[in-house]
Amino acid sequence: MNSENVTLIDMRDALIRRAAGDAEFRSRLLADPKAAVKEELGFDVPSDFTIEVHEAKSGTAHLVLPPREHLEETELRQVTGGGCLGYLIAEASKDW
Repeated sequence: MNSENVTLIDMRDALIRRAAGDAEFRSRLLADPKAAVKEELGFDVPSDFTIEVHEAKSGTAHLVLPPREHLEETELRQVTGGGCLGYLIAEASKDW
């Protein structure tokens, strides 16, 4: 995947699509997200960045809170607009 022409949502969706249709990839994504991202998207995740993959379960909701440090106005808009995953990926991709 050429990251110059791809949005963060495209990257997230590509991982979800692949995991939904490929049980082995889903297992790798859960066990080793960085290796799975490298496999699917073709780039390394920085060593100082963590990716946590959660499998949804019936009757469970996941709430992701932004970091405690001060958020810039654009980051705050992403969080309040439902873009938490995008915010986290955007933070990591600054070094990609």
